[in-house]
Amino acid sequence: MTAASQIATSDDLLALILSSLNDDKAEDIVQIDLRGKTAIGDYMVICSGRSTRQVSAISEKLAQAVKDATGRTSKMEGRETGDWVLIDTGDVVVHVFRPEVREFYQLEKMWLGGDDAATAAPH
Repeated sequence: MTAASQIATSDDLLALILSSLNDDKAEDIVQIDLRGKTAIGDYMVICSGRSTRQVSAISEKLAQAVKDATGRTSKMEGRETGDWVLIDTGDVVVHVFRPEVREFYQLEKMWLGGDDAATAAPH
């Protein structure tokens, strides 16, 4: 069985992404279930890196891991500055922030209302 055939569902892709983020020491990883809420993807993952260099490195390694496992190239924005990088892997949208930038934008609050708090799973 090839690596690409092992990544058959959005849940498999999410597991790969969470593993990559953990391996690269991303901090405060939160996953948000978007199924039934929006067409942008099935999951959103938000995490932090301690510096612009770490944010960029986490993002580059994640995009490469997704490409190696699925054969798909992820769309990436913001890697040059390293404050906030968005990686669109298809079914899972990943945001990697420096902590100060993450606090400013507060994406978790935008996607998580009071009733939805149970759908976010810190990892």
